[in-house]
Amino acid sequence: MTAKGPSLTRVVWPRTHRIIRSRFPTIDLFEDIADPADWDAIASAESKTNPRLAPSVGLLDLVPPSRRVAGPGATWLMAPFVHVSRDRRSRFSDGRYGVYYAGDRFEVALFETIHHHSRFMAATQEASGWSSDFRELVGAIDRELHDIRGVQAWADCLDPDDYGPSQKLGARLRNAGSDGIVYPSVRYPGGDCIAIFWPDAISIPVQSRHLRYHWDGGRVDRIRDLGSGEVFAVEV
Repeated sequence: MTAKGPSLTRVVWPRTHRIIRSRFPTIDLFEDIADPADWDAIASAESKTNPRLAPSVGLLDLVPPSRRVAGPGATWLMAPFVHVSRDRRSRFSDGRYGVYYAGDRFEVALFETIHHHSRFMAATQEASGWSSDFRELVGAIDRELHDIRGVQAWADCLDPDDYGPSQKLGARLRNAGSDGIVYPSVRYPGGDCIAIFWPDAISIPVQSRHLRYHWDGGRVDRIRDLGSGEVFAVEV
C-alpha cells in the first residue's frame, strides 16, 4: 500500500460473473459497429425522430469516447456506466458515475444480487412467490486494479451497510485514473469482487444462465435455472 491509496495488483480472471435483471433490452447504438466516437452525433440525430432514444441510451458524456466499447453484447457492459442515478448508489459510487461489479465465481454474483434484491422486496412489502428473472453475464478480466483485500487500512470500505468510506475511496481512485478495485466479497466469504470504473477495462460479457428468484416473504429462499428447470435452495 502506498501513502496515496491501495496498491495495484494484476487481476487475471478467465471468468467474471455478474447477474442483472432481465427486463432491460439491448441498445442498438452500443451493439452496432459504428465508431463509439460518433455515438453522440448519431444519438443526437436519431433522437430528433425518436424521442424515446435518449432515455434508453443514457448519459453518454459520462464515458469518454476512447473508453467506450461497441459490438455484440456491448449493451451489458455500457449500461451500468451510462444509466446512473443518485437514487441508485452502490458500494464504490454515490450514483454520479457508473461501476461494473462482478465476482470471481457464480456464487459471489448470486449472493451479492440476492442481498440487494431481498432489500428491495422487503422495502416494497412484496408478496411471496416467484418474483423476478435475472441473467448471468460471463466475461474476463486482465487488468491492474487497486487491491484492498486483507489490508486493515481499508476495512471500513467493506462495511455490510455503510457505503460512505468506500464511496469516498471509489471517487478518489476513479478521479485519479484508476481502472477499478478488487476486494473481498461481503456477501459470500471466500470470494472476491471487482468494481470496474471504465467499460474498456474488462471484456464484453456473454449471457450465460437465466435465473428466476423465489421470495418467501422474508428472503430469497430458492432459485430456478430457467434453462434446465432445476430449482436450488438458498442456504444462508
